[in-house]
Amino acid sequence: MDQKKCPHCGNWSSWNLNLSDICDHCGKTLGGKDLENQEKRLADKKTNEENWMFNVKESDSDFKKGLKKVGNFFYTIFMAIISFILWLIAALPG
Repeated sequence: MDQKKCPHCGNWSSWNLNLSDICDHCGKTLGGKDLENQEKRLADKKTNEENWMFNVKESDSDFKKGLKKVGNFFYTIFMAIISFILWLIAALPG
């Protein structure tokens, strides 16, 4: 078992390499700023997924769900083609 210094009280506590582990002395999380950053990244990721124009929602009609699935398919194909072209340009000698 590892130990980590608590960012709140400064004492060393047992740590299972999980940012949400609790300090043995003050009872606060050992993650500190890292835990806040991780939670912010997860919230941003969820927001980005919800705001994606081809995100299929339960409340969408069947027609709209179908259009979004087709849009996702063509977007994926488009990005694959663009990535391949960029790879070709980067791989050219000179």
